[in-house]
Amino acid sequence: MTATALERQQGRTGGGYWFAVAGLLALAIPTFITLGRQVWSAEGGVHGPIVLATGAWMLARQRSSIEALRAPGNLAIGGLALLAALAIYALGRVFDFVSIETFGLVGAVISAGYLYFGGRALRAAWFPVLWLFFLVPPPGWAVDRVTAPLKEFVSYAATSFLSWLDYPILRQGVTLFVGPYQLLVEDACSGLRSLSSLVVVTLLYIYIKNKPSWRYALFIAALVIPVAVLTNILRIVILVLITYHVGDEAAQSFLHVSTGMVMFVVALLGIFAIDWAVEQAQLFLRRRSHVQPA
Repeated sequence: MTATALERQQGRTGGGYWFAVAGLLALAIPTFITLGRQVWSAEGGVHGPIVLATGAWMLARQRSSIEALRAPGNLAIGGLALLAALAIYALGRVFDFVSIETFGLVGAVISAGYLYFGGRALRAAWFPVLWLFFLVPPPGWAVDRVTAPLKEFVSYAATSFLSWLDYPILRQGVTLFVGPYQLLVEDACSGLRSLSSLVVVTLLYIYIKNKPSWRYALFIAALVIPVAVLTNILRIVILVLITYHVGDEAAQSFLHVSTGMVMFVVALLGIFAIDWAVEQAQLFLRRRSHVQPA
């Protein structure tokens, strides 16, 4: 065995490599504990553990190609990126900003990966590398700004549909008045905070189907918003009908949670159906292009 091959074989057993792994774990464990307490236990953050587990699986799946392309990155660039990521991590940790802290952690992991594996290896594993950013929870104020107009639209659409069916319903902002009942369309009720979870599951589906094209992934992810809006309009309509015909207690029972789960599955099935329709359209166009004119 040559010296170069021996160095490659023992590259992961060196003290520097395991020191870096230990350092990253020392950063990651407290952050994951904070995420588990503050984010992953809420409806809008349940995808966090899924992202963590599937991200590790994706990197392990591409391990051979990453190892084959391994060439340590530029020390100056990687070192500066790592220092910047650690500074961001420390800022978020000190001031208890979990979004900034997690962003710094992901940046530190990618910077360390660049230093050890190099740019070519990271580009080859671009999907799982970018996938790790789904661990970063968006700030609450940003979520509120994005979901507020969607929540207004969902409330308006549900009210318009039920009014068309001659139900006695009025709307004031995101508050619905139907019969003797008053319903507030909250974030959990509208289901729009589950958008990130829906995007994560959709992109994971695309990856498993071996379609890691960024254009196709972006195309399908963009369709998640209209699909989620339609399914959440349907959810609010169902909850209003349950409240009007059965009572408020029935609407706030297990049916409240179960309708959210059902609508999430319906939204996923809608995305899968769109993916299937796109595949069929592509096959049709290919067959048509291969048909020779008579």
